[in-house]
Amino acid sequence: MTENKVYFIGAGPGDPELVTVKGQRLISEADLVLYAGSLVPKAIVECAKEGAKVADSAPLNLEETHALMMETIRDGGMVARVHTGDSSLYGAIREQIELLDRDGVEYSVVPGVTAAFAAAASACRSYTVPEVTQTLIFTRLAGRTPVPENEDLRKLAAHGSAMCIYLSAGDPEGIQRELEAGGLIPSTLIVMAYRVGWPEEKVVETTLENLARTARENGFTRQTVFLVLPGQGLEDAGEAKSLLYDKGFAHGYRK
Repeated sequence: MTENKVYFIGAGPGDPELVTVKGQRLISEADLVLYAGSLVPKAIVECAKEGAKVADSAPLNLEETHALMMETIRDGGMVARVHTGDSSLYGAIREQIELLDRDGVEYSVVPGVTAAFAAAASACRSYTVPEVTQTLIFTRLAGRTPVPENEDLRKLAAHGSAMCIYLSAGDPEGIQRELEAGGLIPSTLIVMAYRVGWPEEKVVETTLENLARTARENGFTRQTVFLVLPGQGLEDAGEAKSLLYDKGFAHGYRK
């Protein structure tokens, strides 16, 4: 029996095989599949069942998407609201949930693979380095959406932690300027991942001092995440290693 419920589903970065098994199952069971077509490939929702309504939310505003969902809910159906990446990160689910709460509609959130982790995987890189950084910061430059003053990129960069910068590809000069102002050294490793998980994916490594130039040369002006990876340049070949599998490191499963 179909649940009379809305499921927010993180569709991953674009690769149809990076959707969770649960997310794919719910998409295949839904009566309405409402997906963000500007960022979610059509292939991800092609598993929708026969007779299901599949709608692209890209041209719709909040009230219009809510009306579509409520139409299905009132008919006793189930909705799969499909977002790119993971819904908890720049996913705009709070506003949708407020309307569902107002109208007494039940909902759940299914996690997805965010572009930050897909990009690190494509680059075969780790955000954490023993004795260098054990912290990862997700952030963005201020733009049409403002950023709180205490979260200015230069202030966050001053921590020397690994970072993943979203929604900022239109201003690579600004990214470089703010990271440098935060005290990161010119040789800091930067990974740029364009449309990670899509067929046209491109991943390029550079250094902080060459960030803006490299982004412009590759045309990375949208749909690109920037990984800031202190302590992982070529000169750091002797960096500290994890103790997890060191033969001298005992734990509850290994004496």
